[in-house]
Amino acid sequence: MPTTATTSLKLDLELKERVQRLASARRRTAHWIMREAVEQYVGREEKREEFRAAALRAWDEYQTNGLHATAEEADSWLAMLEAGEDAQAPECHV
Repeated sequence: MPTTATTSLKLDLELKERVQRLASARRRTAHWIMREAVEQYVGREEKREEFRAAALRAWDEYQTNGLHATAEEADSWLAMLEAGEDAQAPECHV
């Protein structure tokens, strides 16, 4: 079981009431709703940060070696994958 830590969260009265109404409708506690909201937000933002970091690494690599695939090459490859074909990624070139 994961270790937990208590923290406090200050909400304006309107938001607190919205959370309580939702918790009641879902037959959950307000605590569960808030914990779920924070967990989903953090997960989504971590994925966004991973994507941003990968894009920056790709840009740095391109700046270093100039290797790339054109948009047309990438679109064609993605269309083949979408069609269920076992297509290889396009060759990168200068």
